[in-house]
Amino acid sequence: MQKNWWKILASVLILYSVIAGFLFEVPRLPILHESIRNLYFHVPMWFTMIVLYLISVIYSIKYLSSGDEKHDLIAVEMVNTGIVFGFLGLVTGMIWANFTWGSPWPNDPKLNSAAIATLMYMAYIVLRGSMDEEQKRAKISAVYNVFAFPVMLVLLFILPRMTDSLHPGNGGNPGFNSYDLDSQMRLVFYPAVIGWILIGVWIANMRYRTRLIEINS
Repeated sequence: MQKNWWKILASVLILYSVIAGFLFEVPRLPILHESIRNLYFHVPMWFTMIVLYLISVIYSIKYLSSGDEKHDLIAVEMVNTGIVFGFLGLVTGMIWANFTWGSPWPNDPKLNSAAIATLMYMAYIVLRGSMDEEQKRAKISAVYNVFAFPVMLVLLFILPRMTDSLHPGNGGNPGFNSYDLDSQMRLVFYPAVIGWILIGVWIANMRYRTRLIEINS
């Protein structure tokens, strides 16, 4: 039980955020209306993806300095799980965009940058699959991962701020914190972010342990 407390916490936070996300009151804002509830699901997907990619790049650096195969396995499983959350972020974003902007994929720099970042990490998986020699595959993919992470940050957080964007907090638009993320929404939003991050780490950890069993069997 002592080792699994964070898994219990993750389950409780997700259950709470899902129920509260659909039932608690939200600000009555023009255009957004009830679709603002997607904030509890869309944004945590991206936060979880970024945290998983961050853990991945840390373990890629550890692999390059130690040569420990376990570090490489952790790195790749963090990316594999992060890509899933990246796709969930894209899908929830497309649903939200369809209701608020009239199209699931308007020509918005934030959306385009998110798609490029996702493709960049899918290329990481393709790169690994194209090489058979284990040490060569691990080293090259680790180096790729180290460079991919800062590029991803630039794509998601810097470039969209340098041009017009429909997204809050980008292209001169105010962020949610400055106009509509009230105290009641924060009571749901922050637990949702923490819960989904823990769930993402949990999934990646299970994938890593499964890979170890496959290798050692």
